[in-house]
Amino acid sequence: MPVIHQDAQERWGGVHLLIDRWLVERRALADAFGTIKHQQPAPVINAEALEVFCELLVDYVSAGHFEVYEQLMSEAESFGDRRGLDLARQIYPRLEAITQAALAFNDRCDNGDCQDGSLNHEFETLGSLLRERFELEDCLIEVLHNAHRQIAASA
Repeated sequence: MPVIHQDAQERWGGVHLLIDRWLVERRALADAFGTIKHQQPAPVINAEALEVFCELLVDYVSAGHFEVYEQLMSEAESFGDRRGLDLARQIYPRLEAITQAALAFNDRCDNGDCQDGSLNHEFETLGSLLRERFELEDCLIEVLHNAHRQIAASA
């Protein structure tokens, strides 16, 4: 049995580190959002702070889409977690919609169209979407990773 436990630790330990690193990126994104929100001289947002925020935003949503979600789904499949997979299938379309909104915001700023009066409203809307996304991601982490970690630890 100790060999199985060691294999499980080796197998899922990297996922745990991936999630930890991703959550650090999330914290940096939230901090950058807060910096802009609290310093913005309406209707113009500090261009340098906005650039940093957009870089963090793209990195974060990309890591979620191309690394973390994929790993969580793979983990659930390996454990035969039908409940977790069903939940992920329900949540994923909303995560994808929020990803598209985040990328559209970034594209708008990349095109130099980020200094008009409507940006503040879009920025606030994006903040609400990110809060929703974080809650959905936390749910996925709880169901698709933490539960499996407990199973692997008891193996």
